[in-house]
Order: sequence, then structure tokens, then C-alpha cells
Amino acid sequence: MNNSDFIKKIITDGLVEKDVKDIAIKISNGERISDSEAVTLYEKAELGLLGMLAFDVKQKKSDNKVFFNRNFHIEPTNVCVNNCRFCSYKKTQGDSQAWELSMDEILHKVAQYKGSKATEVHIVGGVHPDRDIDYYCKLMQEVKKIIPGIVVKAFTAVEIEYMINKAGLSIKDGLQKLKDNGLQCIPGGGAEIFDEQLRAEICPEKTKSDVWLQIHKTAHQLGIETNATILYGHKESYAQRVDHMSRLRKLQDETHGFSAFIPLKYRKANNQMSSTGEVSITEDLKNYAIARIYLDNFPHIKAYWVMSGLETTKLALQYGADDIDGTVNDSTKIYTMAGVTGEQTQTVEQLVDLIKSVNLVPVERDTFYNELKVW
Repeated sequence: MNNSDFIKKIITDGLVEKDVKDIAIKISNGERISDSEAVTLYEKAELGLLGMLAFDVKQKKSDNKVFFNRNFHIEPTNVCVNNCRFCSYKKTQGDSQAWELSMDEILHKVAQYKGSKATEVHIVGGVHPDRDIDYYCKLMQEVKKIIPGIVVKAFTAVEIEYMINKAGLSIKDGLQKLKDNGLQCIPGGGAEIFDEQLRAEICPEKTKSDVWLQIHKTAHQLGIETNATILYGHKESYAQRVDHMSRLRKLQDETHGFSAFIPLKYRKANNQMSSTGEVSITEDLKNYAIARIYLDNFPHIKAYWVMSGLETTKLALQYGADDIDGTVNDSTKIYTMAGVTGEQTQTVEQLVDLIKSVNLVPVERDTFYNELKVW
């Protein structure tokens, strides 16, 4: 009896509500579930059942593999023109907690990784009012001079919209210019939640949902792979989570340009929405599982260990996640400023041990999921 048949037997023999049972059978058969069925899973399905279903889907896509890479982050500035209510990172110029790294300071940080085995630099920061597309093109050129082979994964759609609008360029021309100067991959930040009414409440100044999607669609058409995220656990409903994923699934059907989906948990410290609180680990695992089940056309679901913490990351690998990001090397402040505590750097050996501790197979990858080494 294979794993899917075993799950079907449990579903059939167990005390599962009929509507959940019907959806679970569809999932085990490899069929796509609808938006309303995804909402039903959020509202009614038991966590154990979701875990079994999601892990089965994950195994069909990537067997027992869990991916990671050797990367580091550069955050040029946390000065930002936006005022997102959930953000603990943004500061204004002159604030004691603000930083505005010069080009030389950034390149000095990059130079520390020259000769290392790092394959990716992740460059994301605030939307600085005084830095334009030419500045960031020059930055990427200089990074490539220091480490020619490194992949530049950079700039959220929010940063990209600002810099190309400032330059008076179209989305296509702006992205092409960035690509010509070294941009190879775009991270998934800035998606937050696509529901327009809720977005207007929690991040009214930020890139609109349709623009975020258009930037990623255009990037895919230009041969630039991207990731996608959701910010969950604040004021959104289950239906709004599913609507968010639905828009991503439709775009992925069209372009096949997303590499991974990354659920990002809202963290409450030091921002304007602190009274909202944070959701439980149970809710985290439910979200990973349903994301894996619903986003059937996404190759990978990432449990970003810096955000979720190492213990939750290990659990997420049992609930559909098959990627944990990379070494990071204590080079990001986005989540520590929002109250996340614990380790902010991991060695390759530590990531390998984490994955093996849940009886899965560590696979070192590059940015584009080419397998470099099976540990």
C-alpha cells in the first residue's frame, strides 16, 4: 500500500466530516482543490489530517528532499517612504535606529564573502527616497566585480515600482534595465495580503496588489524567476488568505515563473498593530499545510527559519515545506526588529543536522534549485 492509499484508508475509516473527507480524497488523487474547499480545510480539517495530506503532496513533488543554500543578506537601508502599519523595520531619516549604508560600506560587506562558498546575495531594504535605479544598477555591477559568480537576488516589487517610476520607465523597461545590470532573481516580499480593502488598511501607501502581480508577471516574461510571499496572522480572514493564494496560483498557471511560496508570520513587536497579537504554532502549521496543498503548481514551499524559528521550521517540514532558505549569516534585521529572538545565523552543518533530525534528506541548492550536493 503506497502512502496515498494509506491516507485514503485513514480518511475512509476515520471520523472525518463528509465535506472534509471529500476534499481529502481529491487531494490524495492529485486533483486541484477550489478556493471554497481551501477555506473549508482552514475551518474544519484537523491538523493531523492536514499534515498527512500536505506531506504526501510534498513527497510527490520533491520526495524526501529538503533544500537550502549558502547565502547572505545585504540591507542597504531601513529608511522608507512607506508607512506600513505592521512594519517594525521602517525608520525615517535621522532616527537613531535608521541606517543608510554607503555604496562603499555595502561593498565592504560583500567583500567579506569573497572566496567563500556563498552562491547568493539577497539585497532588500527600505524604499529610500533618494536612491534611484541607476544607484542600484551600479551597486549590482560592483557586487559582481567582487564576486563574479554570485547570484544577485534583489529588490521586492515595492522597491522596484518606486525606482522605475522615479526613472520614468515602464515596468518592462525598468526590469530589463535591472536584469542587464545583474538582477537574476526577485524575492517575494511586499505581497503582504492582496485583498484590496485590508491592504488599504494595513499598508495604504504600498504597491497595489495588481501592480505587484504585474511586476512579477513581467519579470517571468523576461526570464527572471521570482518568489512569492504572504503576510498572515494579523487581521486577515481565511477567505482572504485563500484569495491571496488564488491570485498567485492563477499567475503561476500562466507564467510558471515562481520558484517558491513563503508564508511570513506577522510579528507584533514595535509596530502600530501590536495589539493584534500573534497566531499560534498550530495556525502556522495549518497555513504551511494548506499552502502546500492549494498551490499545486508551485514547486516549493519555504519555511524561512529566520522568521519562524528553528523548532517551528522543523515542524513545518512535516507539514509540506521542503525548503528552509539558507545560512543567512546574521545579516538581516527585519525580524529581530519585530521581536524574533534566537539564532540569526546557521552554518551548513547546522542546517544539515536540522533536516536530518526529522529524517529528511538535506540538499544544498543554488538559487534556481539546481542540486549542488546531497548531504
